[in-house]
Amino acid sequence: MPLVTPLSADHDQETKKLAEFFNETLGFCPNSVLTMQRRPAISKAFINLNMAVMANEGKVTSALKRMIAWVSSNATGCRYCQAHAIRAAERYGAEQEQLDNIWEYRTHPAFNEAERAALDFSLAASQVPNAVDETIKKRLHKYWDEGEIVEMLGVISLFGYLNRWNDSMGTSIESGAVESGEQYLGKHGWEKGKHI
Repeated sequence: MPLVTPLSADHDQETKKLAEFFNETLGFCPNSVLTMQRRPAISKAFINLNMAVMANEGKVTSALKRMIAWVSSNATGCRYCQAHAIRAAERYGAEQEQLDNIWEYRTHPAFNEAERAALDFSLAASQVPNAVDETIKKRLHKYWDEGEIVEMLGVISLFGYLNRWNDSMGTSIESGAVESGEQYLGKHGWEKGKHI
């Protein structure tokens, strides 16, 4: 059982309208948003932040942003967000080989060096204590401009919020996210955990 029960998608009409964004991203409105709408200012601010963070203004693709989110969620252990991130990566065109081998991004040939630098940044920035150091900085600047690095850290920070929210809430995971989690992450032990 979640800490707080999600409300109906019809509870707040402004949130409902904004949440249409997630129909493209995930194919459903996440239970996390349905819980946030108990305070509609939070749900609306969150959705607007999510749309701003996930907008593409440089060469950081939508698929890479979702893989950055997966690495961040994997580092913090949020199974809910892991499944959502891998599902969104799939829906935004991540290569099948990358989806199947996300756990091995550091060595698998499906990932190039620029992607590895971004994903290593996600891992380092998601750890406590923070592990972003001069080596990470140099690798990032080799492949990405400062605006793109801001986009990446926006994703990592957004998922820091989501990882805390969903793991603390024990947010019930939706069937579509479960399917993606089992398909791409199950072979490495992914399971719903407390997100039933």
